[in-house]
Amino acid sequence: MIQSEIKKLICYGLERNLFTKRDELYITNALISALGLDEFDCEEAYANVDLESTLSAILDYAVQKGIIEDNITERDLFDTKLMGLMMPRPSEVEARFFELYKVSPETATDYYHNLSRDSDYIRTYRIAKDVKWVSPTEYGDLDITINLSKPEKSLKEIMAAKNAPQSGYPKCLLCKECEGYAGRLNFPARQNHRLIPVRLTDEDWFMQYSPYVYYNEHCILLNGNHTPMLVNRKAFTKLFDFVKMFPHYFIGSNAGLPIVGGSILSHDHFQGGRYTFAMEKAPIEKDIVFKGFEDVKAGLVKWPMSVIRLSADSAERVIDCADKIFTAWQGYTDESVFIFAETDGEPHNAATPIARMRDGKYEMDLVLRNNITTEEHPLGVYHPHAQWHHIKKENIGLIEVMGLAVLPARLKDEMATLSKAMLEGSDIRAIESIEKHADWADEIKAKYDDINEGNIDKILKDEIAIVFGHVLEDAGVYKRDSQGQAAFMKFINYVNEV
Repeated sequence: MIQSEIKKLICYGLERNLFTKRDELYITNALISALGLDEFDCEEAYANVDLESTLSAILDYAVQKGIIEDNITERDLFDTKLMGLMMPRPSEVEARFFELYKVSPETATDYYHNLSRDSDYIRTYRIAKDVKWVSPTEYGDLDITINLSKPEKSLKEIMAAKNAPQSGYPKCLLCKECEGYAGRLNFPARQNHRLIPVRLTDEDWFMQYSPYVYYNEHCILLNGNHTPMLVNRKAFTKLFDFVKMFPHYFIGSNAGLPIVGGSILSHDHFQGGRYTFAMEKAPIEKDIVFKGFEDVKAGLVKWPMSVIRLSADSAERVIDCADKIFTAWQGYTDESVFIFAETDGEPHNAATPIARMRDGKYEMDLVLRNNITTEEHPLGVYHPHAQWHHIKKENIGLIEVMGLAVLPARLKDEMATLSKAMLEGSDIRAIESIEKHADWADEIKAKYDDINEGNIDKILKDEIAIVFGHVLEDAGVYKRDSQGQAAFMKFINYVNEV
């Protein structure tokens, strides 16, 4: 049986152009060696091979033969090794990418994205488990994702990873040294991972796709050196350098400070892709003019967070204008609306920039951020407030800023339990797993005249989206009331004065 499963894997690789017929014997021998076999004899030909079931059968064999332990960590390490054996060398991928780039940037990224999926670097069968929907709100249609694609590890695996020897290689998950790395108990395998080199300003960067795919063609740009996140004029230039190379993609950066930044601040990186978020669709609700930049169309965006949109024929003019705004923002304090540039020497003001092409013009959304904390809001004043933590407690990074909520896996089961309890009239406060949702459930019941089995799923999904809208409002430094908007314009006037 193992020989037929190996042959299925070989047929899959040929079918997906991971290698050519000329390489079949070489790769067959590499696979049987990895599985401790001395010979191979299977002449069957297989079409439309299901990769997940094929790998699962091979992994079961590896467990049976004592090659690996039967847990998620070792199974993932081993199946990545097997897929890596079928992969083209990085130089071959790079050469093919830039050959196709001559046809068009889209042709090149289509090839690279398909390779990242076919190689199982993006585990599409796990991504399919994520719960995703779109709900209408006053800010447009917000995207909601309950992330289920990261497998849950057992306590034994967690402890094994904790006790495993520590290594400084690679330094983090975004380092170029991950390409082809075999992994270990506390670091994922990356033998099926390939990078595409890109030059941003005068620096070597690399493009890859995210293995977790929060949106279409979710890519990551990573600095070739392990250097901390830094948002400045040069970062704005890098964003537009990328957009010039790949005008069908947007690209953005997390803020460079804790709380308002991403999950990895130690390695400079951007995220982009081929997707139109609600924030991009949001209109300008107030036109503004920056002195000396009359050729740059500017405005405040109708969005729960504080967004300045800039657009011009010249990328340099947008960069110059964004730099002036950001430089002013870094040192700006307005105590009347609790905005402090720094306290006790610790800087608080930051920005999340997003660059794109729109209708032939260079466009940037500059989202103003602040990471100050207080006793009342120890996780951040401009962070999801405690009343929303039953849905979303985690930091608001680039992806959320643009209008996509990445919610914890626990919500899938909690919403199923809550739905049943609400339909049956159960005491939600007496059910430990959903007690945290009780006040919210009371508000929902008071809002809708008829909640039944046919509509409760949509109601809960729409109400989660509304909560996400409130979370983004909390993250906005200028609130959407008259005081907040007046203070926003006060800052715009300050920019024009300095």
